[in-house]
Order: sequence, then C-alpha cells, then structure tokens
Amino acid sequence: MLARIQDALEGQIDFKGQQMTELLTTVLLIFSGAIAFLVGYIQQDIHLTLWAGLAGTAATGLVVIPPWPMYNQNPERWLAPTAAGVAVAGVTVDGVKVA
Repeated sequence: MLARIQDALEGQIDFKGQQMTELLTTVLLIFSGAIAFLVGYIQQDIHLTLWAGLAGTAATGLVVIPPWPMYNQNPERWLAPTAAGVAVAGVTVDGVKVA
C-alpha cells in the first residue's frame, strides 16, 4: 500500500504530458486573468479582481500540479540497465562499433 502512495506522489509524467501541462498553464492563466480583469472592471472593485485572479491561479494549480494519469499516456522506453563496466553489445557510434 505504501508503494502505491509513493507512486502516486512521485510525479512521473512523460514528455508529451509536460508539453500539455505547459500549454494548459499558459491558457488557463491567461483566461483566468482576463476573467478577473473583466469582473473587477465591471464591479469596479480591485479587491474582487485580486480574489478572482487568485481563484483562477489556484484552479490552474489543481489542474497542472498533480501527476494526473492523462499526463503519462506516452511513457518513454528506456534501455535495460546493464552491470557496471559491461558494455552493451552492438552499440555503434559514428559508424564505429563500440562493443
């Protein structure tokens, strides 16, 4: 059970998930800022503008900070680990076989 909790809190997301969170962050913050400005302008209340902006920032944080499963749909395939000092057979660098 502890391993499950650790996996959930570890925050593993893939590269496409990182790109999606960056885009979501930008879009949501611009949208919440525009809404906060309009609310404050219509009501003529800077205090209300600040609270609306804070609410939009908090909502954006709830969307992008936790490692939701939608951010890890394209995991990278890494090479299998090898023993220290043992080269992987068949590795070619600039046309020269290393091992």
